[in-house]
Amino acid sequence: MRQTLASRTGGAEHEDAARDGGGVRGPGPLIVTEDVVLLDDLLRLCAAAGVEPEVHHRVPERRASWTDPPLVLVGEDAAARCRGATRRPGVVLVGRAQDDPEVWRLAVEVGADSVLRLPGAESLLVDRIADAAEGVGRTALTVGVVGGRGGAGASTLACGLALAAARAGRRTLLVDGDPLGGGLDVLLGAEREEGRRWGDFAASKGRLAGGALEESLPAARGVRVLSWGREPTGAVPPDAVRSVLAAARRRGGVVVVDLPRAVDEAGTEALAQLDLGLLVVPGELRAVAAAHRITGALSLLVRDLRAVVRGPYAAGLDERWVADALRLPLAGELPYDPGIVSDQDAGTPPGAQPRGPLGRFCAAFWERALPAGGAA
Repeated sequence: MRQTLASRTGGAEHEDAARDGGGVRGPGPLIVTEDVVLLDDLLRLCAAAGVEPEVHHRVPERRASWTDPPLVLVGEDAAARCRGATRRPGVVLVGRAQDDPEVWRLAVEVGADSVLRLPGAESLLVDRIADAAEGVGRTALTVGVVGGRGGAGASTLACGLALAAARAGRRTLLVDGDPLGGGLDVLLGAEREEGRRWGDFAASKGRLAGGALEESLPAARGVRVLSWGREPTGAVPPDAVRSVLAAARRRGGVVVVDLPRAVDEAGTEALAQLDLGLLVVPGELRAVAAAHRITGALSLLVRDLRAVVRGPYAAGLDERWVADALRLPLAGELPYDPGIVSDQDAGTPPGAQPRGPLGRFCAAFWERALPAGGAA
């Protein structure tokens, strides 16, 4: 017997939930149970994860229907009927009875790698379902860019890094974390592209499907961009920032986040998810003094914070002097690029020219930072 999410429930509530998650993901898990109450709960959790399962009352006659799904959820009522099934990874025994020692014997008999109890484990099970459907591999290398002072060039560097990562064949998401900036979609040339902006995610909590997030965003030059719309938008809650960045990271590849200098609660959530932070500092004394005021706070939140020093330099200064003054490792010297302004006036995003100073800097950065092994 085979039932799908929509056919089993008659559908409206679960189908709406799947659409809200950005569309049905696939492939979904296999559910094996005759317990109607448990089945309704599992269908609800699958909808929350944005996937459509296949439902059977016993081990399917077709071998591939058992071995191919990314996850198998076996209800306690069906465990005895699953004895002797082909051993495979990703089998979860699901039930409601608490502290029943018999459940562990059943888990061993069906080859389950875990036992989950509802309702207490609902959140964990939603994550397990979504992870299995999306395929969880190496998380994205997430790099945040912050200006040491206003006008330091953080947005320019963030855009250049995203374009260079895309040219290197990496799945790339550029995130605009500064609601008071001019909009990274404008800088990238994607302001007219259809797609969601931050305001569409302001109510997000819990888990978002990474694939659905990626597909919903505007794209330009191989880069997906999450930016602010043209209409005024209130502050995005920290929960939404956490959900969006966690979904983006699960997709792998590269995530570049352009961050404001003032750190609020939402900014703290973003900083906590960075693998590497780059503080862009012009080579002048006032810029170093301004950068020094925020370095301490950033260092508490970012596990690996480094300086990117931008020329031209005031007399007696160079990139090493600036990095040493801030007590930060030097990530590199960003050469002065007089062509960036004229390129932007012509509609060319910063870093779009791979042979320009910014393009070369960003390509060299990713050669050092990205693991070998091709596109991700």
